[in-house]
Amino acid sequence: MAPRSKLSGMQKQVLGLYRDFLRAARKKPPEERNRIRSIISSEFHEKAKNVDRKNFLYIEYLMRRGKKQLEQLNNPETVSLSTFKFASSSAAINPSLDNQNSNISSSELHAAEPDKEPAAKATVQ
Repeated sequence: MAPRSKLSGMQKQVLGLYRDFLRAARKKPPEERNRIRSIISSEFHEKAKNVDRKNFLYIEYLMRRGKKQLEQLNNPETVSLSTFKFASSSAAINPSLDNQNSNISSSELHAAEPDKEPAAKATVQ
């Protein structure tokens, strides 16, 4: 077997954040766990595929946002996680952005109490 290359500090941080999200999913109701894991996995895999590994500023931004989302997911009042896609209106302002932003992905965390507003809202690009 070929030896693995060492992971950079940032790669270790991203993997640690991914593991923390999976741990947080374990604390949620059984019927939500698999769905939360699926959303987390797809978001991380999509970013791994589409984000340039040398774009450190953007990766650091995603890390900060991910930590905030993790904090929200760890909130006991948050019981589920959902995603939705929407079309960007940036094409009306700058047509060159149309292809770059046509499928911006967002995540929303839901509160345990249905008559209240969501406990937290998070956006994932």
